[in-house]
Amino acid sequence: MKEETWKTSITKVEPNKLLLRGYRLDELMGAVTFSQGIFLAIRGNLPTEKEGKILDAILVSSIDHGVTPPSCLAARTIASTGAPLNAAVAGAILAISKHHGGAIEDTMDLFQKAVSLKKTLNATHEEAALAVIQEYSNAGKRLPGYGHRLHTKDPRSERLFQMAYELDIAYDYVKVAGAIEVGIEKTLGKRLPLNVDGAIAAVLCEMGFPSELGNAFFIMSRVAGVIAHVFEEQTTMRPMRHINPTEHVYDGVPERTLS
Repeated sequence: MKEETWKTSITKVEPNKLLLRGYRLDELMGAVTFSQGIFLAIRGNLPTEKEGKILDAILVSSIDHGVTPPSCLAARTIASTGAPLNAAVAGAILAISKHHGGAIEDTMDLFQKAVSLKKTLNATHEEAALAVIQEYSNAGKRLPGYGHRLHTKDPRSERLFQMAYELDIAYDYVKVAGAIEVGIEKTLGKRLPLNVDGAIAAVLCEMGFPSELGNAFFIMSRVAGVIAHVFEEQTTMRPMRHINPTEHVYDGVPERTLS
Protein backbone atom coordinates (compact mmCIF):
# COMPACT_ATOMS: atom_id res chain seq x y z
CA MET A 1 0.00 0.00 0.00
CA LYS A 2 1.31 3.40 -0.94
CA GLU A 3 2.19 5.60 2.02
CA GLU A 4 0.18 8.78 2.41
CA THR A 5 1.93 11.77 0.84
CA TRP A 6 2.79 14.59 3.20
CA LYS A 7 4.04 18.08 2.50
CA THR A 8 6.85 20.40 3.60
CA SER A 9 7.38 23.99 2.53
CA ILE A 10 10.95 24.30 3.81
CA THR A 11 13.37 22.47 1.54
CA LYS A 12 13.21 20.86 -1.88
CA VAL A 13 15.97 18.41 -2.79
CA GLU A 14 16.57 17.25 -6.36
CA PRO A 15 19.63 15.86 -8.14
CA ASN A 16 22.19 18.70 -8.33
CA LYS A 17 19.78 21.22 -6.82
CA LEU A 18 18.86 22.23 -3.25
CA LEU A 19 16.17 24.84 -2.58
CA LEU A 20 15.66 26.50 0.81
CA ARG A 21 12.34 28.33 0.86
CA GLY A 22 12.63 28.56 -2.93
CA TYR A 23 16.20 29.91 -3.05
CA ARG A 24 19.06 27.81 -4.41
CA LEU A 25 21.29 26.96 -1.48
CA ASP A 26 24.46 27.34 -3.55
CA GLU A 27 23.38 30.87 -4.52
CA LEU A 28 22.73 31.78 -0.89
CA MET A 29 26.25 30.64 0.04
CA GLY A 30 28.48 33.71 0.24
CA ALA A 31 25.50 36.00 -0.38
CA VAL A 32 23.77 35.82 3.02
CA THR A 33 25.03 35.45 6.59
CA PHE A 34 24.31 32.43 8.74
CA SER A 35 21.79 34.41 10.79
CA GLN A 36 20.02 35.52 7.61
CA GLY A 37 19.86 31.88 6.58
CA ILE A 38 18.33 31.01 9.95
CA PHE A 39 15.72 33.73 9.50
CA LEU A 40 14.94 32.42 6.01
CA ALA A 41 14.60 28.82 7.16
CA ILE A 42 12.26 29.72 10.04
CA ARG A 43 10.23 32.54 8.54
CA GLY A 44 10.28 31.67 4.84
CA ASN A 45 11.69 34.99 3.67
CA LEU A 46 14.98 36.83 3.91
CA PRO A 47 15.22 39.44 6.68
CA THR A 48 15.57 43.13 6.09
CA GLU A 49 19.03 44.58 6.67
CA LYS A 50 17.92 45.83 10.10
CA GLU A 51 16.46 42.47 11.09
CA GLY A 52 19.62 40.70 9.98
CA LYS A 53 21.82 42.97 12.10
CA ILE A 54 19.76 42.61 15.27
CA LEU A 55 19.48 38.84 14.79
CA ASP A 56 23.27 38.64 14.48
CA ALA A 57 23.52 40.52 17.77
CA ILE A 58 21.01 38.20 19.46
CA LEU A 59 22.98 35.12 18.44
CA VAL A 60 26.29 36.63 19.61
CA SER A 61 24.79 37.78 22.93
CA SER A 62 24.31 34.29 24.34
CA ILE A 63 27.25 32.36 22.88
CA ASP A 64 28.67 31.72 26.34
CA HIS A 65 28.40 32.71 29.99
CA GLY A 66 31.27 30.88 31.60
CA VAL A 67 31.62 27.39 33.05
CA THR A 68 29.02 27.72 35.82
CA PRO A 69 25.71 27.47 33.86
CA PRO A 70 24.13 23.99 34.00
CA SER A 71 24.41 23.48 30.24
CA CYS A 72 28.18 23.97 30.31
CA LEU A 73 28.65 21.83 33.41
CA ALA A 74 26.58 19.06 31.85
CA ALA A 75 28.56 19.21 28.62
CA ARG A 76 31.97 19.20 30.29
CA THR A 77 30.97 16.39 32.66
CA ILE A 78 29.76 14.24 29.77
CA ALA A 79 32.88 15.06 27.75
CA SER A 80 35.02 14.05 30.75
CA THR A 81 33.66 10.50 30.50
CA GLY A 82 35.08 10.08 27.01
CA ALA A 83 31.73 10.55 25.28
CA PRO A 84 31.83 12.03 21.76
CA LEU A 85 31.23 15.69 21.04
CA ASN A 86 27.66 15.20 19.85
CA ALA A 87 26.67 13.45 23.09
CA ALA A 88 28.15 16.24 25.22
CA VAL A 89 26.44 18.94 23.16
CA ALA A 90 23.14 17.06 23.37
CA GLY A 91 23.49 16.95 27.16
CA ALA A 92 24.00 20.69 27.25
CA ILE A 93 20.90 21.34 25.16
CA LEU A 94 18.83 19.06 27.38
CA ALA A 95 19.95 21.12 30.40
CA ILE A 96 18.45 24.28 28.90
CA SER A 97 15.02 24.59 30.44
CA LYS A 98 12.77 26.70 32.65
CA HIS A 99 15.44 28.17 34.92
CA HIS A 100 18.39 28.23 32.51
CA GLY A 101 18.03 29.85 29.10
CA GLY A 102 14.39 28.88 28.91
CA ALA A 103 12.84 32.15 30.00
CA ILE A 104 12.66 33.76 26.56
CA GLU A 105 9.40 32.06 25.62
CA ASP A 106 7.72 33.00 28.92
CA THR A 107 9.01 36.56 28.67
CA MET A 108 7.66 36.92 25.15
CA ASP A 109 4.26 35.84 26.50
CA LEU A 110 4.60 38.47 29.25
CA PHE A 111 5.39 41.26 26.79
CA GLN A 112 2.63 40.18 24.41
CA LYS A 113 0.17 40.28 27.30
CA ALA A 114 1.34 43.77 28.28
CA VAL A 115 1.15 45.15 24.74
CA SER A 116 -2.29 43.57 24.28
CA LEU A 117 -3.47 45.29 27.47
CA LYS A 118 -2.02 48.58 26.26
CA LYS A 119 -4.03 48.39 23.05
CA THR A 120 -7.23 47.06 24.63
CA LEU A 121 -7.27 49.67 27.41
CA ASN A 122 -5.75 52.43 25.27
CA ALA A 123 -3.15 52.72 28.03
CA THR A 124 0.41 53.96 28.13
CA HIS A 125 3.36 51.59 28.22
CA GLU A 126 3.80 52.45 31.89
CA GLU A 127 0.16 51.72 32.75
CA ALA A 128 0.22 48.41 30.91
CA ALA A 129 3.47 47.50 32.66
CA LEU A 130 2.02 48.18 36.10
CA ALA A 131 -1.07 46.12 35.22
CA VAL A 132 0.89 42.99 34.33
CA ILE A 133 3.22 43.43 37.32
CA GLN A 134 0.16 43.50 39.56
CA GLU A 135 -1.37 40.51 37.81
CA TYR A 136 1.77 38.41 38.25
CA SER A 137 2.20 39.58 41.84
CA ASN A 138 -1.39 38.68 42.76
CA ALA A 139 -0.90 35.22 41.23
CA GLY A 140 2.39 34.73 43.10
CA LYS A 141 4.21 34.34 39.78
CA ARG A 142 7.78 35.47 39.16
CA LEU A 143 8.24 37.93 36.32
CA PRO A 144 10.42 36.16 33.73
CA GLY A 145 13.23 38.04 32.00
CA TYR A 146 14.17 40.17 35.01
CA GLY A 147 16.94 39.75 37.55
CA HIS A 148 20.32 38.04 37.25
CA ARG A 149 22.44 36.06 39.69
CA LEU A 150 25.57 38.04 38.74
CA HIS A 151 24.77 41.24 36.86
CA THR A 152 23.08 44.26 38.40
CA LYS A 153 22.97 45.75 34.91
CA ASP A 154 23.23 43.25 32.08
CA PRO A 155 25.53 44.76 29.42
CA ARG A 156 24.07 42.47 26.75
CA SER A 157 20.56 43.77 27.33
CA GLU A 158 21.73 47.36 27.16
CA ARG A 159 23.53 46.74 23.87
CA LEU A 160 20.57 44.94 22.27
CA PHE A 161 18.19 47.77 23.17
CA GLN A 162 20.73 50.36 22.01
CA MET A 163 20.85 48.61 18.65
CA ALA A 164 17.06 48.27 18.52
CA TYR A 165 16.71 52.05 18.86
CA GLU A 166 19.57 52.75 16.43
CA LEU A 167 17.98 50.45 13.84
CA ASP A 168 14.51 51.94 14.47
CA ILE A 169 12.89 48.65 15.42
CA ALA A 170 12.14 49.56 19.06
CA TYR A 171 8.38 49.88 19.33
CA ASP A 172 5.81 48.64 21.82
CA TYR A 173 7.64 45.55 23.06
CA VAL A 174 11.00 47.18 23.77
CA LYS A 175 9.27 50.12 25.43
CA VAL A 176 7.00 47.99 27.60
CA ALA A 177 10.00 45.88 28.62
CA GLY A 178 11.73 49.02 29.89
CA ALA A 179 8.53 50.18 31.59
CA ILE A 180 8.21 46.87 33.45
CA GLU A 181 11.79 47.20 34.74
CA VAL A 182 10.99 50.64 36.12
CA GLY A 183 7.61 49.47 37.42
CA ILE A 184 9.12 46.54 39.35
CA GLU A 185 11.30 48.90 41.39
CA LYS A 186 8.42 51.32 41.91
CA THR A 187 5.84 48.75 43.06
CA LEU A 188 7.89 45.93 44.56
CA GLY A 189 10.66 48.07 46.05
CA LYS A 190 13.52 46.14 44.49
CA ARG A 191 15.57 46.54 41.34
CA LEU A 192 15.48 43.60 38.96
CA PRO A 193 17.38 44.49 35.79
CA LEU A 194 16.18 43.25 32.42
CA ASN A 195 18.42 40.29 31.63
CA VAL A 196 19.54 39.08 28.22
CA ASP A 197 16.63 36.62 27.99
CA GLY A 198 14.23 39.51 28.48
CA ALA A 199 15.98 41.73 25.95
CA ILE A 200 16.02 38.95 23.36
CA ALA A 201 12.33 38.31 24.03
CA ALA A 202 11.40 41.94 23.40
CA VAL A 203 13.37 42.15 20.15
CA LEU A 204 11.99 38.83 18.87
CA CYS A 205 8.48 40.13 19.57
CA GLU A 206 9.27 43.27 17.58
CA MET A 207 10.28 41.05 14.64
CA GLY A 208 7.07 39.05 14.84
CA PHE A 209 8.46 35.70 15.97
CA PRO A 210 6.01 33.46 17.87
CA SER A 211 6.86 32.86 21.51
CA GLU A 212 7.07 29.10 20.89
CA LEU A 213 10.36 29.75 19.05
CA GLY A 214 11.88 32.04 21.69
CA ASN A 215 14.08 29.49 23.44
CA ALA A 216 15.34 28.18 20.09
CA PHE A 217 17.45 31.30 19.63
CA PHE A 218 19.20 30.79 22.97
CA ILE A 219 19.87 27.16 22.06
CA MET A 220 21.27 28.04 18.62
CA SER A 221 23.52 30.67 20.18
CA ARG A 222 24.76 28.63 23.13
CA VAL A 223 25.73 25.59 21.03
CA ALA A 224 28.80 27.47 19.75
CA GLY A 225 30.10 28.15 23.26
CA VAL A 226 29.30 24.63 24.41
CA ILE A 227 31.36 23.18 21.55
CA ALA A 228 34.32 25.30 22.66
CA HIS A 229 34.00 24.01 26.23
CA VAL A 230 33.62 20.38 25.15
CA PHE A 231 36.71 20.58 22.94
CA GLU A 232 38.71 22.23 25.72
CA GLU A 233 37.60 19.52 28.15
CA GLN A 234 38.52 16.75 25.72
CA THR A 235 41.93 18.14 24.81
CA THR A 236 43.26 19.74 28.00
CA MET A 237 41.68 17.98 31.00
CA ARG A 238 42.12 14.53 32.51
CA PRO A 239 39.20 12.12 32.09
CA MET A 240 36.60 11.54 34.82
CA ARG A 241 37.71 14.55 36.87
CA HIS A 242 35.57 16.11 39.59
CA ILE A 243 34.36 19.43 38.12
CA ASN A 244 33.78 22.10 40.75
CA PRO A 245 32.61 25.25 38.92
CA THR A 246 33.65 27.59 41.73
CA GLU A 247 37.29 26.51 41.63
CA HIS A 248 38.09 27.46 38.05
CA VAL A 249 40.41 30.30 37.03
CA TYR A 250 40.59 32.09 33.69
CA ASP A 251 43.92 31.76 31.87
CA GLY A 252 42.95 33.10 28.44
CA VAL A 253 44.05 36.29 26.71
CA PRO A 254 43.61 39.55 28.67
CA GLU A 255 40.71 41.86 27.85
CA ARG A 256 41.10 43.37 24.39
CA THR A 257 39.17 45.78 22.19
CA LEU A 258 37.96 45.58 18.62
CA SER A 259 40.05 47.59 16.22
